[in-house]
Amino acid sequence: MGRVFVAGSINMDVVATAERHPKVGETVAGEAVLYFPGGKGANQAVASAKQGVPTTLIGRLGTDAFGKELRTFLAAQGVDLSFLKDTSGTHSGTAIITLANADNTIVVVPGANGLVDADDVAAPVLAEGDVAVSQFEIPLPTIAAFFGRARAAGATTILNPAPAKKIDKALLDLVDVLILNETELGLLTGAELRDSDDPASIAEAARTLGRGKTVCVTLGRRGVLALVEDQPLLVPGREVRAVDTTGAGDCFVGALASQLAIGKQLGDALAYANIAASICVQRMGAAPSMPTAQEVAAILSPSRPGRDDEAVRKAHSSNQSSHPPPAPV
Repeated sequence: MGRVFVAGSINMDVVATAERHPKVGETVAGEAVLYFPGGKGANQAVASAKQGVPTTLIGRLGTDAFGKELRTFLAAQGVDLSFLKDTSGTHSGTAIITLANADNTIVVVPGANGLVDADDVAAPVLAEGDVAVSQFEIPLPTIAAFFGRARAAGATTILNPAPAKKIDKALLDLVDVLILNETELGLLTGAELRDSDDPASIAEAARTLGRGKTVCVTLGRRGVLALVEDQPLLVPGREVRAVDTTGAGDCFVGALASQLAIGKQLGDALAYANIAASICVQRMGAAPSMPTAQEVAAILSPSRPGRDDEAVRKAHSSNQSSHPPPAPV
């Protein structure tokens, strides 16, 4: 079995709930203020660890009260924190989130996350069959150093380029699996994309990110479109009642990484991760909403009433067989 290493951000999410989002310059009355552990790195690490796969988080916390709470929470989720540093003189990462009608707006203040450096990601020793995951909430040179070491070790690299920003070709060339949503795909490629665009249009935009890598575009309730060896693969979404979509993309990334680490084929890993994300959106919070392997297995169960989704059947079939450790895809 391979392991998952996540180099990324750790935040405390401060969530204000309201009936609707304010317009620019407007004040609206809120309903509640909630505090949830989050940050894309932490979310993805928790999502992976809760699938029972050895998962290490590489990052930094401040020495403030949020930092102590976040460390305690992550340890309780089974995440290996051997390479998580406490950094004096700065605050822990913080995200200010407004949640209304299951949609959110987010402002992220990096704090200690902005200080994660090449020395931090050089400390863990990766091996062939491992999976290295990162996102854009830590410095890009740090991600490049992390992926360079991962590639040299024979590990698979997964990049979630969020929050979206222009990506250097040298970094993109180090990526085996790129996971992003329609908005991020549009920003990276300059394509005019809408929620209603057909899969062919999305696939065409994804192709401009270069051949030789797998590009997965998460489509919310529509599922996920993956471009594998230049061929589109559509995994349909599940109809659920969404409560909070804040951590859905991170859940997908972490669950996918966990399945690749244990040797699942990419198509089966995509279907599994899609189910995990559909469970996540039915709960409040980011990291606390990540489902366990048992919860995903309950949906994959052949005895579950109404199981007629082809992607679910395919994922279940994969769960009953073993595969060799994944090569970079």
